[in-house]
Amino acid sequence: MTDTKREPLFHVSKRAMLPWYAVWAIRLCAVVLALILCAGLSILVTGENPIAIYTTIINGAFGTTRKVWMTLQNMAILLCISLAVTPAFRMRFWNIGGEGQALMGALASAACMILLRNVFPNWLVIVCMLVSSLLAGAIWGAIPAFFKARWQTNETLFTLMMNYIATQLVAYFVILWEVPKGAGKIGIINQQSEIGWLPVIGGQKYMLNVLIVVVLVFVMYFYLNFSKHGFEISVVGESERTAHYVGIKVEKVIVRTMLLSGAVCGLAGFLLVGGTEHTLTTTITAGRGFTAVMVSWLAKFNPIWMIVSSMLLVILERGAGQIATNFGLSSSFADILTGIILFFIIGSEFFIFYKISFRHHEGQANRQKEGVTRG
Repeated sequence: MTDTKREPLFHVSKRAMLPWYAVWAIRLCAVVLALILCAGLSILVTGENPIAIYTTIINGAFGTTRKVWMTLQNMAILLCISLAVTPAFRMRFWNIGGEGQALMGALASAACMILLRNVFPNWLVIVCMLVSSLLAGAIWGAIPAFFKARWQTNETLFTLMMNYIATQLVAYFVILWEVPKGAGKIGIINQQSEIGWLPVIGGQKYMLNVLIVVVLVFVMYFYLNFSKHGFEISVVGESERTAHYVGIKVEKVIVRTMLLSGAVCGLAGFLLVGGTEHTLTTTITAGRGFTAVMVSWLAKFNPIWMIVSSMLLVILERGAGQIATNFGLSSSFADILTGIILFFIIGSEFFIFYKISFRHHEGQANRQKEGVTRG
């Protein structure tokens, strides 16, 4: 009796691997519970019809053709940065610097548009933008990788600090290139000549961005799962000691992977400046470098599933803005609904990998065993 009282009310233990349908059933239940809670909160706080609120979320993302393309564009950029940080995450290198690496890519593209517009033809300016953006992002990613490989520095803090440095560099050049002087912003670059602007395909401004990222998804999937480099990344992520034992040069893999990660972030910066915004600001990435961490994690570092997770987050983000507009509510309320849904989705992962055992059930099971033994 005394031993039973000393036992905790419940304990958490690791769950055996669940079949895929059980995993998705848990996630679906989490979404349903989140929607029910959000509906109750909407009625309690605002008196609004929750069905109308959810309909507004969908309309905010897909209500018109223009909204559809805006959603696809936002999703493409977010997905691009998510794909960029994924190789590092698989290696257990926590690259939180996607924001800064994308900003450096955007800065490089903007510099080419401004400095080379009267030097090279349009196609060559675009090539220079692409190459310089990839290099800028790669270098920005390789710096913390080198220190990690050489001196085992903390990559999370290092890459996070690099974001702030990148932001200040962009801020400096925005002031340097501001038009007109004193405006504090660059404005649309090459608005008349459109030098450095990516071509429009099929009459849709964002089509090229979307196509590039779709191709990148499959390239990254095959790179991570079917290439020698992808295998080395997985081994290093599982155990650096094992990697050393089988002859993998861990330091080389760390630097090489972060070069790739930074370069793909730089590509996102190139797509933003050349294909979407045609300008440069310190907020051009809109926090996607941090959101990309969640996208990659939710998809369990699988590039294909990142399409789903990135779409979910973009729909919630755009729908939240539409809620604030349609119902005259504070944008904070829409953010609360978004946060609740994400909390349930992320929290459901706990129940996929762990189970909770209560003391009552354990005691009852033990008594049944003792009864069988005595019988």
